[in-house]
Amino acid sequence: MAIEGPLKELGIHDVFQLLDLNRKTGILRVTSSLRHNQGGVWLESGVIVYAEIRSNPHQLGQMLVRAGKINEADVQRARDLQKDGDERRIGQILTTIGALTPEELERYVRFQVEEVVLELMSWQEGYFSFVEQELVDVPVESAIRIRIEALLMEGARRIDEWSRMQRKIPHVGVVPALTAAAAEDGQLDLLPDEWEVLAMIDGMRDIRGIATSLAKSEFDVAKTIFGMESADIVAILSRPSNSHLVIPDASAVERAVVQAEQQLQDADPEGARSALELALNDHPHDARLLMMMGRVLLITERAGEAEEILRRALRLDSSLARAHRLLGDALARQGRLREASAWWGRWITITREMGAEGGSTAPVEAAIKAAQTLDAFLRA
Repeated sequence: MAIEGPLKELGIHDVFQLLDLNRKTGILRVTSSLRHNQGGVWLESGVIVYAEIRSNPHQLGQMLVRAGKINEADVQRARDLQKDGDERRIGQILTTIGALTPEELERYVRFQVEEVVLELMSWQEGYFSFVEQELVDVPVESAIRIRIEALLMEGARRIDEWSRMQRKIPHVGVVPALTAAAAEDGQLDLLPDEWEVLAMIDGMRDIRGIATSLAKSEFDVAKTIFGMESADIVAILSRPSNSHLVIPDASAVERAVVQAEQQLQDADPEGARSALELALNDHPHDARLLMMMGRVLLITERAGEAEEILRRALRLDSSLARAHRLLGDALARQGRLREASAWWGRWITITREMGAEGGSTAPVEAAIKAAQTLDAFLRA
C-alpha cells in the first residue's frame, strides 16, 4: 500500500502519527524542491529503525571524533578496510577493531537518526510518499528502535521554539557576527557549549555551516545564537561580512526594496534601478536586492543581464520562489524556451509546496505548454 501527497495538504506530523497508529512497516520518503533536499525513514511496526537525509551534517565518524570517542586514525583505518573490500559500515568496523564499544555506537547512531527525523518533521512544504513493504538490508550501523510519539513531542517543542526565534533567525542561512560590545568585553560568562559555538562565529559562516562544522543540530546552534543575540554578544546578518564587527543595516535593504517597488508602480524603472544600485553598493550579497534588480532589468528589456543577476540571487538564497519565475522569464526572452520551462516548472512546484499566495499558477502552466510546443516546432 502506498500513501503519498503534498505536505501542505497532510502535514508531516500527521503523516508520522498515521504510521504510528497503524503500526506500519515500510519506507517513508520526503522531498522538498524548495530545500533541494530529500530524506527517508525506515519503520518497522510503527517504530523508527533508520533514517537518512541527503544534507546530513551529522556524519557518524565526525561526531565520534569530535566527542573524543575515537581519533582520525581510527576513522582512516576503518575507511582503508572498506577500500580493501570490507562491506560493513564504518561504525560496525570501529566496534570490531576495538575503537568503540557497541553501547557507544548505539547511542550515537540513535542521536544521528533522531536528528534526521526531527529535521524532516520541521518541513512544512514538500511531498511525502510511504510504501508499505518488508524491510530488507536496512543500512543501519547499529540496531535501534525509536518511538515516533517521543519524537513528535520533541518536534512540537522545537516548532514552538523556532516560532519564538523566527523574528531574529528567519532561516539557518543567516550569518551571526560578533558585536563590537562583545569584542571589547573579555569577561563573557558562557557555558562550554556556548563557547564552542562562539568560537565558530567569524561573520562568514551561516548557522547551517556552523552546525555542520560542529556536528550539532541546526536547531541547537540556532537556539544558542538566539540567546547570544538577546545578550548583545552577536548580531544576525543576512549575508557574510568582510569584517565580523560590521553590522549592516537591515532596514536600509527594506527601504530600498520598498522604494524600488513604488517606483515600478509609478512607471519609473530607471529610478528603481538607481535606488537598487545604491543599496547594492552597501549590500552586494543581499538576495532580495539582486532579485529586485533582476526584475527591473527584465522590465527594461535587458534579459541577459537579468539572467546573470537572478542566478546570483538564487545561489545566495534558493528559497526566493519569485526569482525562479523571473529567471524563467529572462530565459524565455532570450529564446531559450526549454530552460525557461524548467525554471517556470520549479516555481510552480515551490509555490504549490509552500501554499504560497499570489495568484494562480495556471498562466505559467499555459506558458510552459506554449513554450514546449514552440520549441518542439522549431527543433523539428
